Formats: sequence, structure tokens, C-alpha cells
Amino acid sequence: MLNLLRRGAPGFDVQNLVAGWRPPEDAVWLDMVEPTREEELAVEAALGVDLPTREEMAQIEPSSRLYQEDGATFMTSTLISKSEVGPISVPVTFVLAKGLLVTIRYEDLRAFSVFSIRAPQAGLASGTSALFGLLDAVVERLAEILETQGAAVQTASVAIFKREKGKRFGNLLADLARAQSVTSLTRTSLGSLARMLSFAALAPEIAIDPDCAAHLKSLQSDAQSLAEHASFESSHIAFLLDAALGLINIEQNGTIKIFSVMAVIFMPPTLVASIYGMNFHHMPELSWLLGYPAALGLMVISAVVPVVWFRKRGWF
Repeated sequence: MLNLLRRGAPGFDVQNLVAGWRPPEDAVWLDMVEPTREEELAVEAALGVDLPTREEMAQIEPSSRLYQEDGATFMTSTLISKSEVGPISVPVTFVLAKGLLVTIRYEDLRAFSVFSIRAPQAGLASGTSALFGLLDAVVERLAEILETQGAAVQTASVAIFKREKGKRFGNLLADLARAQSVTSLTRTSLGSLARMLSFAALAPEIAIDPDCAAHLKSLQSDAQSLAEHASFESSHIAFLLDAALGLINIEQNGTIKIFSVMAVIFMPPTLVASIYGMNFHHMPELSWLLGYPAALGLMVISAVVPVVWFRKRGWF
């Protein structure tokens, strides 16, 4: 699907590509969402450039992600999709060609959705202004993801150190593991974005415009700050994981200590019973009619009572 935004238009137009299709003169942004090969070829013919395929976008070599060709600047960055349900890293390509911004993506991205709403009212004058507006939305989205994960980590931190006795650590460890995964993906995305922003300075449309250069420098500073914050959050999560595992070990040691004490307590009676056993002539219980059922009941009670106690303590 191809969505096209014109200068001053109230919204996007869905493009139906036909033979000889050309972008309008006032077009500023062409957003290609899961394009077919036919759509890619039509845009390539219209702009006179060779767009990267999905497989080429997924390559990690800088030379395959950041380059200039046929008067166009190609920049591919790794962004995060579905951060709330199951975060994944997806490559997104930004192309500046003939005053038009072309984006190629194969997943829904919150930053794109947000900027798509803002763009018609933003008064975009060129593909460069669309690029910077979109990058602002991307940086804001990454900051939002880090803020959300930071709140989750803080909640887990309070829960770990103010945990009710006997409460299990399983859910807390799962929350921390998820936060670590999302934070790691965010750091990767920020690193990719930082490389892209450095390369963007070579684009002719940006290099000749002092305002664009200043805006680019601001974005680089924001990306660097977020990367440092992500590193801090990652270190904090690692500390909390170590603390949780340490508390688990302490509780396990306490449990083993209880069993050790109980074993010592019952060792003397066991020793006496093992030596003397039933070696007595007069044992009233031998003729007791209810002795056998009582013994069975005592066996059941002696098995159930520890189970109830262990569950109450949260041991299993």
C-alpha cells in the first residue's frame, strides 16, 4: 500500500499505481507499507532510483544500510514494533530523492501512526521537513518506551524489597526479564538511529540548510541522551535481577536451616526407636481394636500437616 501526502493537503491519498505513474509536483512524503514488487518497480521507475528490497533492508552492514546512489540518500534504521505485546525489531528505510521523502516498512509503527495524524497540520514544505518531523516522532516513541519500562522496573523494585513474606518471585522475575528485553531492543534501535543521523548530514538537502543541520544536531543529542538512559535502566534491571536471586537464595537457605534443625531434633528419638524398636513384652496398643485405623490416620495427618504448612509459607 502506498500513502502519499501533498503539500497543504488535509490528509493522505492512497495511490493506485498504473503504467506511467508519477508523484505529483507538490508531494512531500510517500509512505510504502508492505509494498508489492510491482509497487516497488513503479516507484523506482517514477523516481529513477533502485529501492532496497525487504531482504536488503534486513542486512546489518553499514554499507548496505547507509548509502547515496543516483542522487538519492538511502538510510535504513532499526525500530521497535509491538512493544506492548511482543516487541520485535524491524528495519525501516528512509529515502530522500528529488525533494520527496519515501519510507519503506513492513510493520505498523506507533511513531508513523502518530506523525501521520500530525503531518497534514504541520505545514510540511518538503521531503526534508517530513523526514525531520518523522524522526522527531521516532525519538519521542523511543523515549516513551523507555519511560514505560522505567516505571515497570520501579514497580518491580518496590515489589522485590517490600515483598510480603512467602510471596513468590516468579512474576517479578518475568516482568524484569521482559523489561530487560525491551530495553535492550531500544538500545539497539537508538544505536542504529544514531548511525543514521550521522549519515543524514551528508544528504545534499540537509547539508546546504543550516536549520536542518541544527535540527539534526538536536536529534543526535536526544538519541545520545536516550541511549545513556537505556544503559542506566539496563544496569538497574541487572541489579534487581541479582537482588531477587540473592533473596531467593537467602530464603532457600532459611528453609534448609529449618529442615536441618528439625532433623537434629528428631534424631535422638529416631536413635532410641531404632535401638529398642518394639522389643517389649507389654505393649497395650497390640490389643487395641482401633490401633491400626488410628495408625493409618496418624500417617495421613503427618503427611498433610507439612504440606499445609509448606503452602502457607509459599515454599511450593
